[in-house]
Order: sequence, then C-alpha cells, then structure tokens
Amino acid sequence: QVQLAESGGGLVQAGGSLRLSCAASGRVVSDLLLGWFRQAFGREREFVAVTSWNGDNIDYGDFAKDRFTVSKDHEKNTVDLQMNDLIPPDTAVYYCAAITADWDARRQSNKYLFWGQGTQVTVSS
Repeated sequence: QVQLAESGGGLVQAGGSLRLSCAASGRVVSDLLLGWFRQAFGREREFVAVTSWNGDNIDYGDFAKDRFTVSKDHEKNTVDLQMNDLIPPDTAVYYCAAITADWDARRQSNKYLFWGQGTQVTVSS
C-alpha cells in the first residue's frame, strides 16, 4: 500500500502561481510513477503530469507543458507540481496518484492504484 497526501491548493488570481506537493509513504518503491491529475466540476479526470520516482522520466499533458513543472524533492520525499500563469480553466481538484512500473499507462487515470484525497485549486479572473 502507498499512502499519498496532497497539499498546497488554494485560491489564486489569474496569472498567479501555486505549488502543490504530494507526500508519499508506505510501500514506496523505486519503480513507482507519481502522477498528477485534475478534475473540474462536471468534467472527467484529466492527466496533468507524471514523474518516475527517481525523476528521470517526466511527461506532461498538452495544456501543462509550458506552464507546469513536476519535480521530485529527494530530501522531503515529495513530488511537487509548480503551476505558473494560472488561468480560470485550471480550476479543479488536483489529485496525486501512484502506479508501479507501467510507463505506457502513465496518462490513464484508471490504471493508477493509489490516490490522494485531492486539493482544490481555484483561479479567479
């Protein structure tokens, strides 16, 4: 079992930045992939970004690649999502999720076994 806990959400004005953090505990193994997904009200869950546990392999959703950065903090054992130039459509609940060693499935939320509780991000215009 892997336990995940997100933090760092909140309310920000358009153009602002937020940094989300995902703390992983439990059976954390080196072949773990840590993904970020988001779900806006009334919409399906959407892939944001993913990193391998060692940080060597990273992928982004098309909307995220120019504004968001995912990184692994090896000291804190967290995976962080830096979000810049936020816009109102970024408003959603952001989730951290984990999957073991399946890079081809990295964008598919239904393949992830472990999920955090989510953190709300609201971007005002």
